[in-house]
Amino acid sequence: MRKYLTQLSTLLVVTLLIGCGTIIHGGSQDVSVTSDPSGATVEIDGNEVGDTPVTRSLDRGSQHTVAISMDGYETEQVTIQKSVDGWVAGNIVFGGLIGLAVDAATGGMYKLNPTQVQQTLDEETAAKKTEDKVYIAVVMEPNPDWKKIGQLEPIK
Repeated sequence: MRKYLTQLSTLLVVTLLIGCGTIIHGGSQDVSVTSDPSGATVEIDGNEVGDTPVTRSLDRGSQHTVAISMDGYETEQVTIQKSVDGWVAGNIVFGGLIGLAVDAATGGMYKLNPTQVQQTLDEETAAKKTEDKVYIAVVMEPNPDWKKIGQLEPIK
């Protein structure tokens, strides 16, 4: 009987240790979002979560898209990537394949980067520039708050 209790106790301890990443930090992670100016609306994966500064707990097993917007400013988007966490090594040593399966199912084997999103919002203008292109909006009545950056002249 004592032999069976020892084996049962050992099995119970091993079972509790098999998901090292899940035990250490769980399946979610806090991510903070701040902006300059503050008070911008934050959406994570298309759901509004509040105004900056804000902190939310996100699922470690998924990639997330953060959108930061405010009237009069360009909307900024940041992708929060998931990557394999160092606790996976603990699973190989202590939990084996079962531990890896537990952490993969719960998201405990991943970490999210970045954990702090800090965005400076650019004022909205009629001209938008990307890496290799400039987009210009033509309007009949410009917003008086816009900064004039050029004037088109007719070809003579």
